[in-house]
Amino acid sequence: MLTKSSSELIRRQNRALVLAALREQRGQSHTELAIATGLASATVTAITQELESERVIERAEAPSAKGRGRPRVLFNQRRAAAYAAFVRISSDALQYSMVDYSGTLIDRIEEKRDNTGQQAEIFVRGIRAALNKLAERTGVTRDALVAISISSKGLVADDNATLLWSPVLGGQQINLREALAPDWRAKVTLNHESLLVASALHKSLRKQTGLPVPRLAALSLGHSIGLGVVDAEHPHSPQARAPGFGHMIHTHDGALCRCGSHGCIEAYAGFYAILRAAFEVPPNTIPASFVPFTEVEKIAGLARRGDRMAEFAFRQAGTALGNGLARLVSLYGRMPVVFTGPGIRFFDLMQPGIEQGLSASLGIRIEGPLEISLSHDEEGLVFEGHLNRTMAAIDLEVIAPKILEQGGT
Repeated sequence: MLTKSSSELIRRQNRALVLAALREQRGQSHTELAIATGLASATVTAITQELESERVIERAEAPSAKGRGRPRVLFNQRRAAAYAAFVRISSDALQYSMVDYSGTLIDRIEEKRDNTGQQAEIFVRGIRAALNKLAERTGVTRDALVAISISSKGLVADDNATLLWSPVLGGQQINLREALAPDWRAKVTLNHESLLVASALHKSLRKQTGLPVPRLAALSLGHSIGLGVVDAEHPHSPQARAPGFGHMIHTHDGALCRCGSHGCIEAYAGFYAILRAAFEVPPNTIPASFVPFTEVEKIAGLARRGDRMAEFAFRQAGTALGNGLARLVSLYGRMPVVFTGPGIRFFDLMQPGIEQGLSASLGIRIEGPLEISLSHDEEGLVFEGHLNRTMAAIDLEVIAPKILEQGGT
């Protein structure tokens, strides 16, 4: 016989199933929810009634599928049930987005970032001010904002709150959960940007094909080099990681990287590395903190016109990336690789080097080349990654157990 605690757990799990089904496809009928979740009709009825009474979901009527008879009753998330804010920290800008419980973007603020270097305290003060401004503009209260999801390139601690190293702040470490606690009760989560990109790409590809995607990698090219990997062979749900690909060693005691080490992949493939190689600057020169995209475009123009050093700079970048991918495949197994970021504008110049670097792997030589594609909307993928992961967490961690916290059995 089930104990009280086990009954509560099952109830929570069933609520989570219904919420996940609605997140996968909005506007579902009672029958569709029962099919999607595998739950009994009576269980779905009880759960939808609970969620309606809690003002989490709402009903809408739609014409009968056969064009006659009674209208169909469809369930949707109630948009004002909860809110989430997303913060994207990039090399030259900060972007703040507010979304409602349905996942609809309701407001966005973009600010150019000071590339001359900032103290961590000033940087955090700016984030706090922008989030407060965003909440004021949208009318979202302290209690209604239940999640803040932040993304950055760099190195994120296992607590998903602390930024250990980043291209923006270098070695200045920040616990963003603690930094935002005075202003917000919301759960604050920090993720590597490329992890969010890989998650969004994996979900999109799985929905498009209707087929399982065992593994996928997203490799971001730009001021810094980021990698996200999704492993969907996990027994419960896809697991996303962001290994420190850009700061893997490409060559021992090689070029100076922004992280302070020598020989990192990024020290050969980041924008500052391409600039340094194209103009024959000594590889131990301190890297530029920020390289305008227009400068890299000029080097690409020279390369396409046959300039030897410009061609070499992009090919060298490709070789470093290819060698790194060869190591990745040796560790994780073969997988599709999607290149993203502003650097894919120059993919044609890097491709020969990438192929050369990959060919160093015995597995690649035997089994053939990897499936490689390009995705030009990295910003959109970061947003989708924030949205997918954050709204799923709200459903599972905030909404699903809500009735239990109120004393339900």
